Amino acid sequence: MNIMVTGGAGFIGTNLIKRLLQEGHTVISIDNYDSGLRENEQSGVTYIEQDINCPLPSSITNIDICYHLAAVSRIQPSFLDPSETFRVNTKGTETIAEWCRVNNVKMVYAGSSSRWHNPYQSPYAMYKHLGEEVCKMYRTIYKTDIEIARFYNVYGPHEIVDGDWAAVIGIWRRQVRDGLPITIVGDGEQRRDFTHVIDIVDGLVRIGMSTEHHDDAWELGTGTNYSINEVYHMFKEKFAVNCTYLTDQPGNYRKTLRENNDCLIRLGWNPQDRLREYINSL
Repeated sequence: MNIMVTGGAGFIGTNLIKRLLQEGHTVISIDNYDSGLRENEQSGVTYIEQDINCPLPSSITNIDICYHLAAVSRIQPSFLDPSETFRVNTKGTETIAEWCRVNNVKMVYAGSSSRWHNPYQSPYAMYKHLGEEVCKMYRTIYKTDIEIARFYNVYGPHEIVDGDWAAVIGIWRRQVRDGLPITIVGDGEQRRDFTHVIDIVDGLVRIGMSTEHHDDAWELGTGTNYSINEVYHMFKEKFAVNCTYLTDQPGNYRKTLRENNDCLIRLGWNPQDRLREYINSL
């Protein structure tokens, strides 16, 4: 198949492209490299440096599936620049959905588990929610083939470690590397459904290649969650590192946990709890 991945030089995009190449697909990546890294580029892939809101090159033809992963992907940075978060996460999704409609391409949209929380808690939550609504509008009105995959707290190889886009596991990896104490936001009792990127990628491939349709969205979480304090103790056992607690931040949900088993039952997806194993491998 000919497959396009937006955000293909990013964390999840890089892992997805590796899997697609292993399966013999032809892959094109669209990435503006705001958070994607050139060191993530894979041989045999066509990488196009471009913002997703710009018209795609006319040379991109005969695409079978578009995995739309490009996004402003963290909650806290969205408070600093809500307009950019809207431009990328909502308007960018509309731009890619329209391209898929015109070119008759199946689209798989990277949604977020923040959908299950109050969208008014952060620009990120609101604009990813609106991205889902754009997708549902296109498949309702235009019958565009669009599936939504909701991600839960992804970690694993190629995760971002430095800069504002790092998530908690990446932040802690950086702090350990730099000899700093681990920082815990709030009381640390908030729970997260940490999902290894290898399972996210397997879910994305199953969604993309299947003829199954979901009226809402496919939930890609392990179905197991840990408190942040519990994860800290995994790091402490591995690295003998101390921690310090910070004031809670806006948009910091108390719990994420996979909402249903549809992906397991209908697509045969079988995610594993790999968190302790991954931390011990670092």
